[in-house]
Amino acid sequence: MTITGGTMSAITRRTALGAISLAALLIASPVFAQDLTGELVILQWQGGTDAEMWKKVEDAFVAKNPGVTIRELTITAQGDARGGIRTALLGGEVVDILINTWPAFRAELASAGILRPIDDQWASYGWDSKLNQSWKDLGSIDGKVYGLTYTYGDRSGVWYKTEHMAKGGIAETPKTWEDFLGSFEKLKAAGYATPVAIGAKYWAHAEWFETLLLRTAGVETAAKLARHEIPWTDPAVKGALRKFAELLAAGCCGDSATMFANDWDGAADLVFKANTSNYMMIGMWNNARAKNDYALTEGKDYGIFQFPALGMGHDDTSSVDTKELNVTANSANPKVADAFLDFIVSADAANLMAGYGYASPSSSADNSLLGPVQQTATAAVAASKVQFVLGDLLPGDLVDEYRVQLQKFLQDPSDANIDAVTAAIEAKAAEAY
Repeated sequence: MTITGGTMSAITRRTALGAISLAALLIASPVFAQDLTGELVILQWQGGTDAEMWKKVEDAFVAKNPGVTIRELTITAQGDARGGIRTALLGGEVVDILINTWPAFRAELASAGILRPIDDQWASYGWDSKLNQSWKDLGSIDGKVYGLTYTYGDRSGVWYKTEHMAKGGIAETPKTWEDFLGSFEKLKAAGYATPVAIGAKYWAHAEWFETLLLRTAGVETAAKLARHEIPWTDPAVKGALRKFAELLAAGCCGDSATMFANDWDGAADLVFKANTSNYMMIGMWNNARAKNDYALTEGKDYGIFQFPALGMGHDDTSSVDTKELNVTANSANPKVADAFLDFIVSADAANLMAGYGYASPSSSADNSLLGPVQQTATAAVAASKVQFVLGDLLPGDLVDEYRVQLQKFLQDPSDANIDAVTAAIEAKAAEAY
């Protein structure tokens, strides 16, 4: 599936509506057909700049709907937040909206009767005019829509700091795998200890494997693996891990203990704050972190380039993620929840998020508001065959085993251990499907 955002619309002048047409519009629109009042409860698991941005979105919605108050039910999560969300919901917490980024988790919650479908809302609010069919398909389970995407990101982009490249004498970002590996010695000679920062404390180390799987075997193979239509012991999986082993053998990352000491944010600190590493691969939320937490200028102080070409026939592939909103079946305020979903794909919300460096799939968004790094990433996604982040497609128990075994691979990337870790993941997959 190719995921692309809609064409970003310019502000257009509209002919003044007559009194009768205006009345008809007000009656037909779900937004104006009701007085929105009461409390809206949103389950929030994001932190830092993400949480700050989300508060701005909430404030903007309340400003348009002063009869509404918003309360966040905040859970604290390290690494994958699904466990904390699951505990809160099963423990009896009642919320109206969930922020979700895991398609497999959405399916789990829908199967348990926790979510309600939003097909009727999609039709009545006219979201087909703002979101193309790809986004509707992405949020669907067995023909019913449960998720409304509000942002998406490139997960195959490699982040770097401009001054590091200059000090290393690297005039152009690496275009090929050989160029990328060859840049390590130049960077080390310039005084940087570990060219690549991999945060392997929880899950971020899987980013490299997942894009390598796409670049060595293609999106179809990755999709089959996610559905367990091929085993984890398949040669395609082992081939991607062997390519990962090449990265480690080239002296990218230091010892495994260093990688295990950091999550993705710690790895980002090594590149953008401590200046001891040069490259990292993580989602587009790092753009907001770089601008707001590190006070760097997008496109000047830092940049992004798409994963270097391997020349194996799959260099037109990228891993992507999305964040979506789900509504609960036991929502105490479903009308307000539905209206909030409509707001999140409006020009006001999309352009507010753009100020924080987040791309919206909505055709109401103004892409010119995005900075150069985000524009580079969205263009790369639009030109790619894409596959959703593999780890987010896997059942909970399996994804935990998958990440642990990849940690064991980082400790020993030998062929014998590749056989061992893939066999261990496959054994867990046999139980999960």
